[in-house]
Amino acid sequence: MKPDHPGPGAPPGAERLSKSDEFIGHGGSGSATPASANQQNSAQRAAVPDVTARRDSSARAGSSSGDLADPIYGALDLGTNNCRLLLARPSRRGFRVVDAFSRIIRLGEGVSLSGRLSDQAMSRTMEALKVCAGKLQRHRVGRARMVATQACRVAENGQSFVANVRDNFGLEIEVLTSEMEARLAVAGCATLIDPEAEFVLVFDIGGGSSEIIWLDMTRFGSRRDVLTGRYDIDDAIVAWESLPVGVVTLAERFDGRTVTPDSFAAMSNAVTELLAPFEAMHRFCERVAGRKVHFLGTSGTVTTIAGVLLDLERYDRKRVDGIWLNTEQINDVTSRLLNLSYEDRILEPCIGRERADLVLAGCAILDAILKLWPAERLRVADRGLREGILMRLMMEDGVWRTGRRRRGRSRRSGNRPNP
Repeated sequence: MKPDHPGPGAPPGAERLSKSDEFIGHGGSGSATPASANQQNSAQRAAVPDVTARRDSSARAGSSSGDLADPIYGALDLGTNNCRLLLARPSRRGFRVVDAFSRIIRLGEGVSLSGRLSDQAMSRTMEALKVCAGKLQRHRVGRARMVATQACRVAENGQSFVANVRDNFGLEIEVLTSEMEARLAVAGCATLIDPEAEFVLVFDIGGGSSEIIWLDMTRFGSRRDVLTGRYDIDDAIVAWESLPVGVVTLAERFDGRTVTPDSFAAMSNAVTELLAPFEAMHRFCERVAGRKVHFLGTSGTVTTIAGVLLDLERYDRKRVDGIWLNTEQINDVTSRLLNLSYEDRILEPCIGRERADLVLAGCAILDAILKLWPAERLRVADRGLREGILMRLMMEDGVWRTGRRRRGRSRRSGNRPNP
């Protein structure tokens, strides 16, 4: 449910991301004190190279072999609620965005009830994927990885839909395991970890599932070395869980349009029941007591809360990505949204019609997380799976190794999107 709000006058599904956006590291910018709404970090956008070393299979899109510039990399995230594409070239300290696309397609609409992807949802998604295929071909993407998450994992016809996408557009979409989805989410936002933190809870509240990942940063002699890529962030993961609940599934179960304090509490309690076995097994309440802990949210829920808190007239990634929130601010925004009708939530610039029935479901999931594991600080990440994919691909190609920047070299492949 990541809110890529383009603002008034933009075409439907457009993502407000400058084509010259540069993602660079700012892992050392952690603050010991939560910022107020008027003192939020004007976080630089993005990330130093991925520090994971595992090699994953990747889909390849065609590229011409005579390019003088670095090849363009692509990451496509086909989620339960959104279809998102990010294209980027490596830069000295990270990568520079060439193009981006985001559209709410609600692929998982009704899956929790019927067990199948509906014809209408698949049709909406195919239209979005047609745009993505065009962008991949037009930019002559040298290497890409295209993934699907919870909706395609659990739907009876998920694999047949993926095959249909391949037949129509030549896009080889990989259905991620829950574990790989969690690891890529961590990789995508690792540079936002406060280097002074001892434990970090990374969470990604999605449309059909929510990933919970605990990191023990004390495993490394110097936590700053993790942020600069000397060590593998995967080695910090001590426990993870993929909850079979997200904003779409929870909103369908409890009616996300008409949310009362009682129904909100019921949503939060339902998530708490799912979290309880994970906590009972790992006992993080005891393990992190008295330690330096912060949360890192890489979901549309937390970016929306930040946008509402800042009273943004339109969603502004530069003002949201990397800022710190405290629990009082989060609770204030949640209470404010609970007091709004569905129609009034539509009028909120950082929510809109497409998310008005989902936002409180996301707040309820976050509420359950915060009640189970109280933390004073939460850092907002407007980044995640796509960024993690890009950084892994670039790391595999060694683009940040000293003397190894490879100009004019791109990997060719037969998986070229059809016109």
